[in-house]
Parts: sequence; C-alpha cells; structure tokens
Amino acid sequence: MSETTAMQKAALRRLMLARRETQNPMLGHALAKHVLASGVIPGGAAVGGFFPMRGEIDILPLLHALHARGHRLALPETPPPGQALMFRAWMPSTPMLPGRYKTQHPDAPSLAPDFLLVPLLAFNRRGHRLGYGGGYYDRTLAELPGAFRLGCAYAAQEMEDIPTEPTDLPLHAIATEAGLIRIAQD
Repeated sequence: MSETTAMQKAALRRLMLARRETQNPMLGHALAKHVLASGVIPGGAAVGGFFPMRGEIDILPLLHALHARGHRLALPETPPPGQALMFRAWMPSTPMLPGRYKTQHPDAPSLAPDFLLVPLLAFNRRGHRLGYGGGYYDRTLAELPGAFRLGCAYAAQEMEDIPTEPTDLPLHAIATEAGLIRIAQD
C-alpha cells in the first residue's frame, strides 16, 4: 500500500469512527427488517455474522431472526495478526469466550459460512468498504471467495470515494437501516 493511500485510509477511519459514534445502534432492528424482506439470504445458507462492538450497528436482531428461521450461524474468532478469521458455530444459547482485542467468540466447533455479514467503517455504492486496518476481513474474504458478502452499516457511513487496493474484494450488497443496496457485479 502506498504511503498516500495509507494516510487517506487512516484519516477516513478517524472521521468515520467519530461519525459512527453519533448513530443509534438500535437502528439494527430496521436493518434486520430490510434484510429479511429482501430475501438476499438464501434458505439454508450458513451465515457468518459478528457481535457488534465499538459503535457498530446492532445486527443481533438479524442473527436472532435467522436462527428462528433455521439458518446455521457462526461468529468469528480473532486469530493472531496476519491470519483470516475462524468462524465458530453460534446460536443464542452458545457460551462465549473472551478473545483478542476485547472480542468474544463462541465456545463451539468451527463452521465455514457461505454468506458473510461484514462490519465496516465506510462504504460506497460500488461495494468498496473500509475496515479497521487489521486486514482480518480482507484475508477472510479472500479465503472465502464464493461467499456472498453483505456489508452491515449505518446509512451515515456511506461515502462517495473509498481508497482501495487491487486486492480488495467488493461487497455484493450493503444493508443499512435505510434499506438494502445491491451492487452491480462486473
């Protein structure tokens, strides 16, 4: 990554973390309604989600609804730096263990998802996303290239331009409290 791109991403991360702090995590209920009504998640899909933290939109209403519909669910375990996330089976009653960076993960066997709910700091309508900078989701998306990638965010996290690199995989769609944005795939 060029020094200019790294500086652009760092500045955008600071801006978007501050913007996200002004949002109401409970808007996740509206996000869940839009995702469920859209039918974007196929029946029987194994869905990899995340536990919201640091002001992320609350996707737990969506995870609970998917569980009620019979989907197999998984949440990530954060491995040492430089590795992809490992997903572990989850349902609302699954015991959780503490993980790296104040995360938690299910005390359960691994489960490879074929549909991913992806947290982010910023997105655009071309499906580009800005993450936290650790590269965990970049490596995970590269290891699961056939998985559908649904970004989950507040509508206020939308930006016109996101600095990208050739290795960045675009999202297939983005869900916000305002609706579902489908990305045209080239």
